[in-house]
Amino acid sequence: MKLVDEAEIQVSAGNGGNGCVGFRREKFIPLGGPDGGDGGDGGNVWLVADENLNTLVDFRHQKQFRAQRGENGMGRQMYGKAGADLTITVPVGTVVTNVETDEVIGDLARHGERLLVAHGGKGGLGNMHFKSSTNRTPRKALPGLPGEERALKLELKLLADVGLLGFPNAGKSTLIRAVSAATPKVADYPFTTLYPNLGVVSVEMHRSFVIADIPGLIEGAADGAGLGAQFLRHLQRTRLLLHLVDIAPMEGGVEGVSPAEQVRAIERELEKHDPELLAKPRWLVLNKADLLLEEEQQVAAQAVVDELGWSDRWYLVSAIGREGTWPIMLDVMAFFDRQREEAAEAAENERPE
Repeated sequence: MKLVDEAEIQVSAGNGGNGCVGFRREKFIPLGGPDGGDGGDGGNVWLVADENLNTLVDFRHQKQFRAQRGENGMGRQMYGKAGADLTITVPVGTVVTNVETDEVIGDLARHGERLLVAHGGKGGLGNMHFKSSTNRTPRKALPGLPGEERALKLELKLLADVGLLGFPNAGKSTLIRAVSAATPKVADYPFTTLYPNLGVVSVEMHRSFVIADIPGLIEGAADGAGLGAQFLRHLQRTRLLLHLVDIAPMEGGVEGVSPAEQVRAIERELEKHDPELLAKPRWLVLNKADLLLEEEQQVAAQAVVDELGWSDRWYLVSAIGREGTWPIMLDVMAFFDRQREEAAEAAENERPE
C-alpha cells in the first residue's frame, strides 16, 4: 500500500443538549414547582495511536468527523444522556497540528496514547435551577453550548531507529533488502523509491532495530526539489543516520556528482530543513564497491574520506552483493546497546540516595 503521510480533517465535538422547562404535576400536589432537568454534555473527539496502522490513507476518503450530541433534559428532574465520545485511530508517530493557528496539539508516539482534540459542549441548565423565593415558576432554561470544531493537520513521522539517506540510486533500497525482510522496489534508474520503507533488522533473539529507507534526496530538496523533501521529516525521529554514497558514480545526471560533493550537498539540505538533523550521529557508507577493481576499492574510499575530512565511522560495502553490510548492522546494534547502558547509568546516578 502506498504510504500517505499527510492529511487534513475536520473534527466537531457534540453540542450540549438543551435544558428543559418542566413542572411537577401530580395528584394532591397542586404546586409541585419546576422540575426541568439539564441537557447532557456533548461527546468529545479523541485521537488514539494504533501500532497496527502505518498510513493515513483512510483520511483521503473520510475527512469529516462529528461526535454525538447530548440529549435534551426532561421533566421530573431527569438529565439528558451525554453524547458518546468519538475515537479516531491514527498510526503511531502522528503529529497533530491546528490548521488555523499552526500550533502543534500533540504527538502520538506510543501505542494506545490518546489525545483530546475537541471538547464537547456543556449541557444547558433546566428550569429547576432558576427557582427562587421571588420566582416560584421559572420558565427559563438554557440551551446547550456548541462543541468545539477544529481543522486538524495529521502528519506521520515514521518511528525508525536508523534512517538511510543519500542521492537517488545510492543503493538505499538495496541495502535495506540485504539486511532485513523488507522488499522495496529496486531498479537501475533514479527515484525508484517513491515512499519510505521500513525494515526490521534482527541481530539475534530480542535484539533488533527498525531501519527506514527514505526516498532519494537531491540538491534543493529542502526547498521542494525531487521526492525526498516531503519525507525529510521521517529522519527527525531516528537515532542514527547511515549516509549512503555511490563510490563510482557514472558520468552525467545525478550520478555524475562526485562522492564527496554528494555528501556535502545532502549536508546542506539537512541543515536547511532542520539543523538538528545534521547534529545526529551519522556514519558514512561508501556503496557499490563491486563496480571498482579490488585493488582500487580501498584507494578510492580513502580518497573520499580524506577529501571530506570525515572523522566518524565509515564503511566500504557492496549492498547488491551483501558484502560488508552485516558488520554495519552489528555495529549499529552495539551503538544502541551502549546508548541504553549510558541512559541507565545516568538514571541511576540521578536517583536520590
